[in-house]
Amino acid sequence: MAQSTCPISGENRRKTNYPGESLAAGVEVIDGVWHVRDMNVAREVLRSRDTTQAGFNVEKTRMGHIRPPILFSDGEPHRTQRAAIARYFAPKTVDANYHELMETYADQLVEEFRRDGVVDLAQMSMRYSVIVAAQVVGLTNSDYDAMATRLNRFFDMPLAPAESTPGRKTLRSRFEVLRVSSKAQLPMLDFHLRDVRPAIKARRKERQSDVISHLIDAGYSELEIMIECITYGAAGMVTTREFIGMAVWQMLEHPELRSRYLAGDKAERYQVLHEVLRLDPIVGHLLRRTTAPVPVVVDGEERTIPAGTLVDLYIRNSNADPAVVGEKPLEHCPGRELPPRVGAEVMSFGDGAHKCPGNSLAIQEADVLLQRLLKLPIQLATKPVVQWDELIKGYEVRNIRLVLEQGA
Repeated sequence: MAQSTCPISGENRRKTNYPGESLAAGVEVIDGVWHVRDMNVAREVLRSRDTTQAGFNVEKTRMGHIRPPILFSDGEPHRTQRAAIARYFAPKTVDANYHELMETYADQLVEEFRRDGVVDLAQMSMRYSVIVAAQVVGLTNSDYDAMATRLNRFFDMPLAPAESTPGRKTLRSRFEVLRVSSKAQLPMLDFHLRDVRPAIKARRKERQSDVISHLIDAGYSELEIMIECITYGAAGMVTTREFIGMAVWQMLEHPELRSRYLAGDKAERYQVLHEVLRLDPIVGHLLRRTTAPVPVVVDGEERTIPAGTLVDLYIRNSNADPAVVGEKPLEHCPGRELPPRVGAEVMSFGDGAHKCPGNSLAIQEADVLLQRLLKLPIQLATKPVVQWDELIKGYEVRNIRLVLEQGA
């Protein structure tokens, strides 16, 4: 690949190297667990029908008689559910139904920033991602800003502290919160009563084109619908917030990348955003459990992962696998040449049956806000801080405080 395609020179432009984690590719077996850092092997595992979801503490979850949320389910129930909701996240649907909403609310948030001269980006992007995702899910019968506050309270509610390495800021996982929470806990109950229940009540009277309406038709109980809504909050709204924060951080730190983004058409802007996400995927690890022997090709040799094996898939490593993305995998190279059928974000949205259904939504909504925000004469007023979600080795970016340049 020609060097001119990379607006930022340098070997390592990644912001989120997990402490102590090797960047090497390859596969190794440690105490019976397969650690996969090879992109092609990871994709084989994720696409295999002889595996089940083992991430997000699903194997410790006790759902009882409650249907598991889509993130936890597998097999035919999962495929049926995915097929049913796919239409709500299709690119044409997103563009036709939600693009105007994105533009309207992005304009409102940017105007508030221009008026105040300062903004906490995590708060701004959470408000924005909540209102967009709420339209798709069907959480449209309550105040959006208040709902964003309630969701933040829910995902920040206290649990047993995560084990940490000295000097490492850690977070309780938003997915661990989902696992151990009960309807008796105040933040969850508050979200249920103020946001989920009014939406269900409205849709029982009149169905709409959204996920909650589908779940009602599929016979989901009120509790099961609420759990699905929490899942979409954890897997959709919060992750989009982190992506927007990372994109702003990278482009403010590297003006040449920002200039390339703002000067490009939609396809070129999306290339920049996909490359930001490839370098710094929100979820760092995915876990699967094999239900039968799974054949894979490792370094040109056929090997078999035994049935019942836990497989740990390293997404950051897979996204930087030089055999797939090229000799300088940690440079910013939007539009880099990739093998056929490998997306520009590589493994950042996962793959196979559990691939994120909201990938098109996330990229489009981020682009709408970023176009407006990055055109302003803004600068970082504080040094961003990266914290780690220990369960998924994912990151959250905090302390991104933006200010308008003096005289703007």
